[in-house]
Amino acid sequence: MNTDDLSWQFSNYGGIPPRKVTLLLEHGHLDLVIQAAAERGGWFCAEGAVQELCRSGEFGRALQVMEPFAATGWRTALWAKAEILSRAGRAAEALDLVRPDEEDRASPTVCRNVAELLAKAGYVDEAIDLLVPHIGESWIRTALVEITKDKDCDARVLELIAPHAEAARRAHDEGRRDHSCSDAQELQAQVLERAGRADEAIRILGEDMVRRRFLSENTLTAYAELLARHDRLQELRELATGQYAHSVLDIYARALREHGRDEEAETVMREAIAADDWVGYRAWLSSVLLEDGRLDDAITVAECGFSWYDCSNLLAPLVYPLLDRPAELLYLLDHPLTVPHHGHKEFQHWWRAFALAGLGRAEEAIAVVEAHPDPWTDPRIVRAGLLSTAGHLAEAAAELRDLGTIAAREELFEVLVRQGQAMEAITAHPTVAEQRAAKAETESIPLREDGYSAEPPF
Repeated sequence: MNTDDLSWQFSNYGGIPPRKVTLLLEHGHLDLVIQAAAERGGWFCAEGAVQELCRSGEFGRALQVMEPFAATGWRTALWAKAEILSRAGRAAEALDLVRPDEEDRASPTVCRNVAELLAKAGYVDEAIDLLVPHIGESWIRTALVEITKDKDCDARVLELIAPHAEAARRAHDEGRRDHSCSDAQELQAQVLERAGRADEAIRILGEDMVRRRFLSENTLTAYAELLARHDRLQELRELATGQYAHSVLDIYARALREHGRDEEAETVMREAIAADDWVGYRAWLSSVLLEDGRLDDAITVAECGFSWYDCSNLLAPLVYPLLDRPAELLYLLDHPLTVPHHGHKEFQHWWRAFALAGLGRAEEAIAVVEAHPDPWTDPRIVRAGLLSTAGHLAEAAAELRDLGTIAAREELFEVLVRQGQAMEAITAHPTVAEQRAAKAETESIPLREDGYSAEPPF
């Protein structure tokens, strides 16, 4: 274990990645995750095990898991160890481990991380002092608001944020797009609200809206959400049906639904579509209709955008919520109004194959992908994935074992865990050294002019 390997894992999701660690933990294999962290030097295994141990109050075991990683001097591991100590009530030790020197104090990132530890340990004033020199950074202001929540220091936080909120208003008045302070108005309102001064927050932002004295659409949506949280529906309706409709009508409609006024919310959105057939209205309404189990109605609303390009496409947002509901997904794909996703017909073939596999119709699913091969993925891995989805785990595992590539062994992991063979899954999974070697080999393959490899899989 060394800092180079750990940094590579962190940057490339190397070793056993977080999703697979979560799978092991969900199947009750905490001890195997701890073992993999120790024996394979798996950073994400260590991180996942520590989180699980801390949740159950086993801070001593969590420290044992993290200690070899922290011993390398890798800063991320040192921060993780400090977090364990802090959660264990050993704040002084945690702070001694990461307390910044003068050089570190020049780093906003280091100061933000130390400030979070200080605030958790109850040293709120010291935490704020550490952030003040960097308060001109928008993400530092956000951190300041986050770490001081429920710390009885809102007055001081407001004093620090107010000048930046005023700077945003002046920038607008002067016609400058100063994005360094564009978040300050919403942060100011957020702190006022949590301090019990919601009416004041609404008044201040409301005046900014009337005079259009804001730099970011996020400030506008923050104001709308503030109105919704405090049941100011009349003011929200006026905002949402005026010049800002594209930005906040969905917030108003959602607020109506939260008050049990579903039919009214649907009417509002249908009227907006009739008056101004904007894609955002159709996207919101079709998604909500799908939430309510009205798939046919959702299709009718969205179908005109099924072939639209990229972010305007309205087919994909209906598909993704149905990936674990294969019968409804297949119904959607077979619907007479459904046409291929613009520029990505291969998506529809894959969705169909996935739906068929989910219904246990593995042979039909495989026939679809064989008729429409995906140049981006090894077809044998695709076949194994469909077999696995269809519940044919033994066949999927056999396919992947026979293939034996790094990618196949990574896919084999999940199949084996689902079969109850977690130890074998970990053993079969590529090591960090194998993954790094494979990545280096891939990076040496000649590329086409468009940046993709010259031979499949691309």
